[in-house]
Amino acid sequence: MGNLWERKNIKTRSYSAENPTGEPGRGGMATESKYSWASRELGQGWKVSPFTEIPAKTEKCIAECNFSGMIKHMWIVPLDVRDLRNFILRVYFDGAARPAIECPVGDFFASPNAEYFQISSLLVCRNPNNAYNCYFEMPFKKSCRVTMENLNDKEKGLAYQIDCEEREIPDDALFFHAHFRRENPLAYKTPYTILDTVAGKGCYIGTSMLWTVPNNGWWGEGEIKFFIDGDGEFPTVCGTGTEDYFCGSYNFDVDGKYQNFSTPYTGFYHWKTDGVYTAANRFSMYRWHVTDPVYFDERLRVTIQALGWRSNDRYLPLTADISSVAYFYLDAPESERRPLPDADGLEIC
Repeated sequence: MGNLWERKNIKTRSYSAENPTGEPGRGGMATESKYSWASRELGQGWKVSPFTEIPAKTEKCIAECNFSGMIKHMWIVPLDVRDLRNFILRVYFDGAARPAIECPVGDFFASPNAEYFQISSLLVCRNPNNAYNCYFEMPFKKSCRVTMENLNDKEKGLAYQIDCEEREIPDDALFFHAHFRRENPLAYKTPYTILDTVAGKGCYIGTSMLWTVPNNGWWGEGEIKFFIDGDGEFPTVCGTGTEDYFCGSYNFDVDGKYQNFSTPYTGFYHWKTDGVYTAANRFSMYRWHVTDPVYFDERLRVTIQALGWRSNDRYLPLTADISSVAYFYLDAPESERRPLPDADGLEIC
């Protein structure tokens, strides 16, 4: 907030169902939509088109910026949150053929499960009722295109607002990226890869994870490792445990119970599964490297071990269902990544 008073050469642009082109003076002009019955007595300018529809099996553009600028905020509300992984968010920068962001929408906002829980972090918020917000700064030098794909067999509604700045961006500005991965199940004694090796110069700024544990007992002994530039078998950055990386300690346990928390930089949530048809415990976590980014000049790879605790004070390698999103900045608008699984491969079941 320290520079809000400064005079700047910036123009505000905003994209929503009420102004899909983001043009100046073009918001709230709709005269009809699938939802316009509610404003039939009020007419144009009175919340005629609050939602957009995404046809089945279709990727729809919801914002297209043909200028130099930066995304500052996104607010996304899928009208059907029963399976968030059937909505895929993509963001393309500067005409790149491949997206810099490609994630199931809930995972991108550190909220992969449909069940509501509050997130009150600096970069991502999940607010009642299932409103997903992010504040990652996403600069682009020529253009930006935001799409949402509906993997469902039926048309689905979407409410959204994408707030941008039209402004000059320095030539050396980095591009924001988000890579999704899932291993189900993770192979025995195999580290989970959060981020495959990416080439270029940049910085790693965050991790969100959904961890489904099929066994009893503590599951979070595994170490996170950042292999930077010339690292070979051994990394430059090596953590001491899963809960330690997410800035907790001793199993997130107080008096024999998991303690959920949401803070500006880190958070943890446990879904307790006591129902007849539920099979395993699920844990959702996020960690933002806002004040401690991991910088790299040539390449970066990030892994974490799936490691639990067994009898006789021994570690237990695990075969869990793990998915993650890696958030980072890179000096290129696209990078190599593993293709997304299909709808069945994404499903949380």
